[in-house]
Amino acid sequence: MAVAFKVTGVERGQWSVLGVSGELDLMTSPVLRQRVHDAVAEGHHSLVLDLSDVFFCDSSGVGVLIAARRLIRSCQGRLRLILPAQGAVDGSHVNRVLGALGVRRLFDVYPDVAAAVDDEPLSA
Repeated sequence: MAVAFKVTGVERGQWSVLGVSGELDLMTSPVLRQRVHDAVAEGHHSLVLDLSDVFFCDSSGVGVLIAARRLIRSCQGRLRLILPAQGAVDGSHVNRVLGALGVRRLFDVYPDVAAAVDDEPLSA
C-alpha cells in the first residue's frame, strides 16, 4: 500500500504554514524543498512547517529541514517546526530523528500551529 506524500499551504496572519504528511525521504524531500523555495520566492519569510503528520523521516528529509533553515535565515526570516510531543507511537518521529542526530536545537519547535503562529514569547 502506497502512502501519499502531501504538502499543503495556508496563510495564518503573517505566517505561511506548510502542512506536510506522509514519509519525508529521498523520493519526497525534493517536493518539500521546492515548496519552501517557492514560498520564499513569493515573499513569505515567516514559515511554519507542520510536520505532525510525517511518520517517517530519513537523512534527506533532515537535510531539507536544515536547508530550509539556512534559506530562511539568509533572508532574515523565521522558521518554526510543529513537532508534537505526543504522536502515534511515543511522540513525533521527526522529533526523535532530529534529537538523535543532535540537530533539534537548531530549530524553533512548537507543539501545534496555534502556538507557532502566536508571536507572544514562549514562557520558559
